[in-house]
Amino acid sequence: MTFESFVAEQGQSLLRLAFVLSGNRQHAEDLTQSALVDAYRHWSKVVAARSPEAYVRRMLINAHLSWRRRRWTTERPAELGESTAETVRDPSDALVERENLRTLLAGLAPRARTVLVLRYYVDLDDAAIAEAMGVTESSVRATASRALASLRRSATLTRLEETR
Repeated sequence: MTFESFVAEQGQSLLRLAFVLSGNRQHAEDLTQSALVDAYRHWSKVVAARSPEAYVRRMLINAHLSWRRRRWTTERPAELGESTAETVRDPSDALVERENLRTLLAGLAPRARTVLVLRYYVDLDDAAIAEAMGVTESSVRATASRALASLRRSATLTRLEETR
């Protein structure tokens, strides 16, 4: 398998994973590019791995987690004014719900978000998630449990605020 054929087969799925992890298209592209650059530099190790896709996926996850640890990632853009919010209305309830979920996911710690994305978006089991993140299976289960509880609390608070 050549690097070019790997990117042709797996590039889009890596980009989608990066987007779900980061919640930002430009950041997802940067993460994917960073992971693929590292994969290219270490291509002999990637090809020798039991599963090259899982190896590069782990590289992407590690890049995401280390990127989130950097100091500049604590900066958040200012909220847009009310006039902008009024002009941009989404007609589809499904899109609104998806955006609400994306917002709730963004509020989670990077590790918790990564566990949930790998479990529910990539559809990996606890063993595969543990291997991809370099942690134990019990850590994956505990992190998922806490993250889901946090999402439930946040969703409940959001619904309460909407009814006021």
